[in-house]
Amino acid sequence: MTRAATSASDELTTLGAAELARRIVGGALSSREIVEAHIRRVEEVNPRVNAVVVRRFEEALREAERVDARRARGETLGPLGGVPFTVKESFDVRGLPTTMGLSARARRTAEEDAPTVARLRAAGAVLLGKTNVPQLVMLNEADNPVYGRTNNPWDAGRATGGSSGGCAAAVASRCTPLSLGSDIGGSVRLPAHACGVHSLKPTSGRLTMRGHGAIFTGQEAVIAQPGPLARRVEDLRLALDILAATGDETFDPSCPPAPLRDPAEVSVENLRVGFYTDNGVMRPGPAIRRAVEEAARALEARGAAVEEWTPPGIEEAWGVYHRLMFADGTAGIRRDLRGSRRDWRLRQLVLMGLLPRALLRLGALEMSLAGQKHWAWAARHLGRHSVEEYWALVARRDDYRARFLADWGARGFDAVLCPVEALPAYTHGASVYLSDSLSHTALYNLLGMPAGVVASTRVRAGEESDRVAGLDLCERMARKVERGSTGLPVGVQVAARHWREDVVLAVMSALEAHFRARPDYPVQSEQ
Repeated sequence: MTRAATSASDELTTLGAAELARRIVGGALSSREIVEAHIRRVEEVNPRVNAVVVRRFEEALREAERVDARRARGETLGPLGGVPFTVKESFDVRGLPTTMGLSARARRTAEEDAPTVARLRAAGAVLLGKTNVPQLVMLNEADNPVYGRTNNPWDAGRATGGSSGGCAAAVASRCTPLSLGSDIGGSVRLPAHACGVHSLKPTSGRLTMRGHGAIFTGQEAVIAQPGPLARRVEDLRLALDILAATGDETFDPSCPPAPLRDPAEVSVENLRVGFYTDNGVMRPGPAIRRAVEEAARALEARGAAVEEWTPPGIEEAWGVYHRLMFADGTAGIRRDLRGSRRDWRLRQLVLMGLLPRALLRLGALEMSLAGQKHWAWAARHLGRHSVEEYWALVARRDDYRARFLADWGARGFDAVLCPVEALPAYTHGASVYLSDSLSHTALYNLLGMPAGVVASTRVRAGEESDRVAGLDLCERMARKVERGSTGLPVGVQVAARHWREDVVLAVMSALEAHFRARPDYPVQSEQ
């Protein structure tokens, strides 16, 4: 390939999904050349990143040619007509495996597309392949015994976040302009923060999870949601418009036919916005606190009324979330792992879940006396719960939601800004020590509110860490992760009231415009 051809190919992979769609419709670009450019990009970077783990390149090229033929005949293309995309490995795609990192499922293939995948393809998008996940989509990394480890495009010694880590890495490294992930505790938001891209978790229940690999089967106290990841906020909006079209309620009655509102009709200047930089569970590093404060000032400069806020009892909420998710004592995880090689991190979780709660409480006391507050907290919140105890937890969830929304409402907030998590991208393997960092995103899964992440800045020299050294192994690991983090991307989380994804996207668009003009905006890695 000539240097000019290589340069043109590189330029195509920097464009967003909406811009690519406009150029295809206008005839400036063909779907075939766009898909080819992204295939070349995957082949170039995937040996280092390992983001796209299941490929369908030949089928994608044929689909692109069909899109070009339709445009040549003057037919109307869908809103993503000819645009390439990827999906998280845990979503069904007809003819491809959905393993979730389980070797026992490697030979099984899906009979049909998940409804969310089908909607994107019906809108004309061309599927390149599937992206990597942690085993059982259970960790804040993308690493499993079937497909191996995904590396962060910014630093191969760092993880991508999880569980939609392969999605974020593929978007950040320009292998795709758009990817579909899923989120039950931060799984589209944590990787977006770690890799320097944008993402959106819709209101709980807005989108169907049919066709997604089973995880926490029967657990409905915390509802997972599909969500898009992209390098442009306008692409998140375009994807959500497609994914949230009415009709899911005809086959999934848990999805109400709640129409989307238009973010263009939201006046950021008239919003009341709260913000906080510390949730009281795990304190974020300096760069992460700075990003939230800068985002608040940027909205204030736009005319928004901004107020610092201390949300009620987030540590309580994190405890309720943790107990709800593991109320079966990890029985579901053990069942799903049968016949497959187990990831070492899940083995540890399973062993903890098997212990009687009395023994866990005793261990928590000993760990607390030894200065291990984070491990002690985890031990107190693991273990099997009875049906009556589970019902009580659901009641506590409802009570917490009511108190949180009452406080939010009393202040008249339209949106809230806060950290995505306490740290930048982890070093590989560190996630097992740092589960409390997920409390920043899991809050909005427990509440069921829509939340997105806007890529904002990078860790600057001199602000890697101000964490106090001590005995606590989790805090020591956090300091280790922060060491050498200069230059890594940082995101800001934006949350709004239920069903107000329009507010989330409007605020994210305003912040994207502000941060993109800054010299340390996390433009996708060129590595």
